[in-house]
Amino acid sequence: MYSGTTLNKRSGRLIGVHQKIDRVARKHLEIHMPEGINFPQIRQIIDFEGKNGPDGIKRKSPSVDEPWHFIDPASMDSAPLLDVIDSHINSLYAALERDSMERAAFEAAWLAHAVTDGLTPAHHFPLEETLVQLRGGKGLETRNSLLQKGLMTGAGPIELIKNNWKYWGAKGAMTTHLAFEAGVASVVAYQRFQDGIPTRRDIDVVRKFGYRKYFQECVRQISEMEMYERFYRSGWTAKLAKQTNQDLIPLIIRAVVLAWLAAIWRLEEARSA
Repeated sequence: MYSGTTLNKRSGRLIGVHQKIDRVARKHLEIHMPEGINFPQIRQIIDFEGKNGPDGIKRKSPSVDEPWHFIDPASMDSAPLLDVIDSHINSLYAALERDSMERAAFEAAWLAHAVTDGLTPAHHFPLEETLVQLRGGKGLETRNSLLQKGLMTGAGPIELIKNNWKYWGAKGAMTTHLAFEAGVASVVAYQRFQDGIPTRRDIDVVRKFGYRKYFQECVRQISEMEMYERFYRSGWTAKLAKQTNQDLIPLIIRAVVLAWLAAIWRLEEARSA
């Protein structure tokens, strides 16, 4: 999702989708917050978005510890993103246990970013495989400069032009990705998303089976909506905009709230043991 430019800390605070989701999720978190547990305020959390968030790493140090928040709904059992989310939940719990609000704010922001990206339809497209194909079999680790990140390769001038068109041209892999996320940013800015409050069923699933199980269920639900596929065929439509506001974003907000709660509940149980 769009989080503003990575040139300025405040660039995404008005239309940044990640920041919007974080704000609403932090508000809804209060409904389920146990007494006696401190949690970072929203101003602390969004300080680690945009320039200071996962997207900022992509500009500062391409391919060096760069977060890769993509997931294939058809093969989730071994998806690396699930381990990333688990790691952030564990680290958020540890920071809350130490009452380190700055570290907790960092983990809360990066956890929310990973969850949001993983539930974004554009992040269900196999971009890694496409990049490897368009770069002559070279892996993501070779994209170690801004030029290498944006330039596809080819055996000759003709193939180079074709591969870059498949990536940057009309309906190219990255063009479509960016256009979808820009469309989401344009329709969510002024929504309040009261439907983003977790339901009793949501809570029961996380409590009984763990957050990973709940997240996988969310990925499947979003995949079944086929929003990205319809966007690729027809572009941004009123129906897609309505579905984004009524179904997609509320689901993502609930998932972010429950990711934070997974760490909070773990702390609550440790204190009561």
